[in-house]
Amino acid sequence: QVQLVESGGGSVQTGDSLRLSCTSSGRTLSNFAVGWFRQAPGKEREFVSVISYSGGRTYYAGSVEGRFTISRDNAKNTVSLQMNSLKPEDTAVYYCAVREATIDHGRYYPEDYDFWGQGTQVTVSS
Repeated sequence: QVQLVESGGGSVQTGDSLRLSCTSSGRTLSNFAVGWFRQAPGKEREFVSVISYSGGRTYYAGSVEGRFTISRDNAKNTVSLQMNSLKPEDTAVYYCAVREATIDHGRYYPEDYDFWGQGTQVTVSS
């Protein structure tokens, strides 16, 4: 089992930045590919970004490409999501999730992931 904890959410204005962090207990994040998803009220949970075990591969949803950057520091057991140029449509609960298998054949769907955090709220106002 692994427990994930997200942090760094908050309420900001359009154009501002936030940095989300995900850390684990039970097992270290170096054992997993790590993804970020988000869920807005009344909407399905959607893929935001994922990073491979080593950090050598990253993928982004088109809606955040160029604005968000995912990174990992396995020595600090942390995966971060730097979110710049935030928009009101980025408002959601953001979840960290981990996948034991590689991301070669599964990375974009919630069912591709094995463990989830409780989420952190991000609210962007205009």
